[in-house]
Amino acid sequence: MNPRVAARREAMMGVPLVVNFAATHPLREQLSAQRQRLLGIAYSWCHDIMLAEDLVHETLARALEKIDRLRDHDRVEVWVTRIMVNLFRDWHRRKRPVVGIHFDVEAEGDDPEQDIERQRVIRRIRHAVSRLGEQQRQVIALVDIAEFSYADAANILDIPIGTVMSRLCRARRSLREILERDDTLPSMSTPAVGRR
Repeated sequence: MNPRVAARREAMMGVPLVVNFAATHPLREQLSAQRQRLLGIAYSWCHDIMLAEDLVHETLARALEKIDRLRDHDRVEVWVTRIMVNLFRDWHRRKRPVVGIHFDVEAEGDDPEQDIERQRVIRRIRHAVSRLGEQQRQVIALVDIAEFSYADAANILDIPIGTVMSRLCRARRSLREILERDDTLPSMSTPAVGRR
């Protein structure tokens, strides 16, 4: 069978677009490598794994359609994340989701009590973050979780860098106040200054 025909058949049978794309485009590895990172960010925004996977799939499909518009191949990460932000905004306008936050914390030891306490703290932080506004959650997810620079977060969200900094400052302050007010954690010191 002709390899092109076989590839089309596989595509129609549900083989992910990125896998098919990976065989033909020089940016294949960069774009394919973004999937897990995008999934983490998407999940932190919508707190639903199915919705997050749909958002990432749609993001990668849209990126594939527009790959020729990418001017700076060294900025694939920022470009594809911005596509996802735009898709999330469109989706959010149509529906009002419950938004939470997700991050992975690896167990640092064999002490079950420490693991239980760590999970308790994570649950409480997720709950506190879910009480922040959407814009604050987005900035926290991009800068503090995905570790984008302020400039990259500004580019992704299409807002000035000063707006990123002020939203992040307000988000961190609100988060600290929520946690202290709810007495979910001991009094927190000011968080470390993010990357500029």
